[in-house]
Amino acid sequence: MGGCSSRMGMNKALLSCGGERLLDRVVARVREAFPRVLLVGNQAEAYGYPGLPVVRDIFPGRGPLSGIHAALSAAGTPYIFVVACDMPFVDPALALHLARQAPGHDVVVVRDGDKYEPLFAVYARECLPVIESLLYREKRPRVVDFFSAVRVKYIDQQDITAIADPRLVFFNVNTPGDWTEALKLINGAVKK
Repeated sequence: MGGCSSRMGMNKALLSCGGERLLDRVVARVREAFPRVLLVGNQAEAYGYPGLPVVRDIFPGRGPLSGIHAALSAAGTPYIFVVACDMPFVDPALALHLARQAPGHDVVVVRDGDKYEPLFAVYARECLPVIESLLYREKRPRVVDFFSAVRVKYIDQQDITAIADPRLVFFNVNTPGDWTEALKLINGAVKK
């Protein structure tokens, strides 16, 4: 999923690291877990992925929840795994772990206290009516605003450390400073 990149000042999905765009890095890692990948966003065709379906927001300009809504509408599967295009350290094993928790739930999301990771989470198609109702009522709702109306399985962050390093997997690039830090981590300049 792609956003507006307003804090970055440029399209962060197209940032380059060693000849690989940030989006390429995310897509490659998601494909290790799931064979079918959709790109969601209103500029997604500019990314140049022949054969990869591009889905436009049905409620454009309404934030990440609109992207989740568009993906659920287009996927045609009972569940989808959602990841933001600005998360360079996607962990396929963790994505699969979350997906395996989905049966019997509408959302599977990692939390650390009262902080959630809704853009590295699993959503059921059954969430569509609740999400759509919220998007009709509010201009730019937060993703978590509909959680109280559905069956959510919360995974405590401490319970995933055997699978992935939360500091890396949930790292996202919002500012030029974040991108500088990501490049250091990608290049191994910072000890984990």
